[in-house]
Amino acid sequence: MIARTLAATAMAALALGSLATVAQADTGTGFHVDSGKIYDANGQQFIPQGVNIPYAWYQDETQSFADARAAGANAVRVVLSGGRWGATSTSEVTEVINLCKENQLVCILEDHDTTGYGEDSAATPLSSSVNFWKGVSSAIKGQEDYVMVNIGNEPYGNSGYSSWASDTVDAIGQLRSAGIENTLVVDGPNWGQDWSYTMRDNASTVAAADDNLVFDVHMYGVFDSASAVTSYLDSFTSQNLAIMVGEFANHHTSGTPDADTILSYTRNQGIGMLGWSWSGNGGADAPLDMVEDFDASRLTSWGQRFINGNDGLKARSPQIASVYTSGGGSDRGTAPNGYPYCSSSASDPDGDGWGWENSASCVVADGNADGNADGTGDGNEDATAPNGYPYCSSSASDPDGDGWGWENSASCVVR
Repeated sequence: MIARTLAATAMAALALGSLATVAQADTGTGFHVDSGKIYDANGQQFIPQGVNIPYAWYQDETQSFADARAAGANAVRVVLSGGRWGATSTSEVTEVINLCKENQLVCILEDHDTTGYGEDSAATPLSSSVNFWKGVSSAIKGQEDYVMVNIGNEPYGNSGYSSWASDTVDAIGQLRSAGIENTLVVDGPNWGQDWSYTMRDNASTVAAADDNLVFDVHMYGVFDSASAVTSYLDSFTSQNLAIMVGEFANHHTSGTPDADTILSYTRNQGIGMLGWSWSGNGGADAPLDMVEDFDASRLTSWGQRFINGNDGLKARSPQIASVYTSGGGSDRGTAPNGYPYCSSSASDPDGDGWGWENSASCVVADGNADGNADGTGDGNEDATAPNGYPYCSSSASDPDGDGWGWENSASCVVR
């Protein structure tokens, strides 16, 4: 975001589905970039589409992950902090990653401490973000199939940004030297909006330093017209550079972003986009909440637009990363909700029908939550899935086969 009061400063295809099922690249270690497109570990194209979740400021609002998935997201960009808002611990990073995996979401983790550096005296440089990621590296190493690392949010304000390119290249090199192999995401300066075109004009140079890199622009008041939106994105795609819109809204104190064009053009062009933000904004930024007080049943006007409007999440029906729908390459078979079946019930010590194998959630083939492949159940089913949503009474409520259904005017989980 461009400016924040402490919740504010502290908050400081159709859907290209057909394209995603056709476009493939060589498989590799987790997510990787090839010719300006993002691919998952199975070589399937992935277009991140979802919301920003303010975890660093609201660690107890973990239901947001399941709610974002129910709204249609296939990815979430998660606010973390290296100390500016209380340091996010390694165990908390692991918790966030597990929440993403439990809800079939790709985690884009970002360190928010750099927001507005050079203009905001409380902000920290990219070098501090590097130290943060090194400190929590044990949580993200081995999670390359599920996690991208957004090095630093909006790493410069509107002054002192001339060293953006060299600082970014240096940060990338240090993270790679530390053994962090995840896809890296880099934000533009100028509070993310890159009105100076510093990121745009130096993108090819930065990309030459690393072949697994995604650029991230934040579209607020600077992007108040269709031409501003399309020309900026085209400047990257024309060079086969991966770009996503990591933050945007349909309102801002700096001007009125052209959210309609952002939504329609990213959908048409197969570009990732994540709206700001699920909930918790304050002051002048309060209208940027998608739901009121983290209550998914209380959509704001922005939430209604982003989720249910033209080219919104529901219209896009974003494709889930194939590392979830195919069981991450496992040969154990896949349950109707998209998770792999567990090879042994011993991986489910609490008997809730969910196990943990090969660093991922799995469904026990028969248990209290009933993972029977035929979906008929054994009479012992729980009424509620582990993520807090009710189980669907019929798989017919899930016509797109993504593991989520709609019954009794509410989302439900297919067994």
